Amino acid sequence: MLRIIKILLVVCVALWGFLGASENIMDWEGTMDAVGAAASMATFDGGSESWKASSNPAVIWMGALMIMLSKLAAAGLCSRGAVQMWGARHGDAASFQQAKNYALAGFGLAMIMLFGGFIVIGETWFEMWRSDALRDLSLQSAFRYGGMITLIALFVGSRDD
Repeated sequence: MLRIIKILLVVCVALWGFLGASENIMDWEGTMDAVGAAASMATFDGGSESWKASSNPAVIWMGALMIMLSKLAAAGLCSRGAVQMWGARHGDAASFQQAKNYALAGFGLAMIMLFGGFIVIGETWFEMWRSDALRDLSLQSAFRYGGMITLIALFVGSRDD
């Protein structure tokens, strides 16, 4: 039963990635606007005057692409992991553990995007913590997603009997 639960959790993370990337693509203008608002640091007093602020279209495009492509890649890795885990669900513990590798890589990629992209770059470099408009919308969501994916990764990665 625990193996099935682990597989379903991997599928849920894959769905999170596919749905999130789909939303980014379908509302590309909104995605670009959000990344642009963070990079320009214009959503809080004095931010746009900072030497770190950027309204360079290349920076904004790279940020938006990094978010969307990371979600897609994490979703793809988790999907492949779920398929392999499904195939190994009746096997021995070592086979099932080995089948988790792609899922764990997908979790890791999602955590890199959420922590590296939103916390390190967005919150620390572009000081999103100072923005009433972006703090709750972006940072709290990134923290919530990152925390849940991390907990799921710890559970899925744990050894099975």
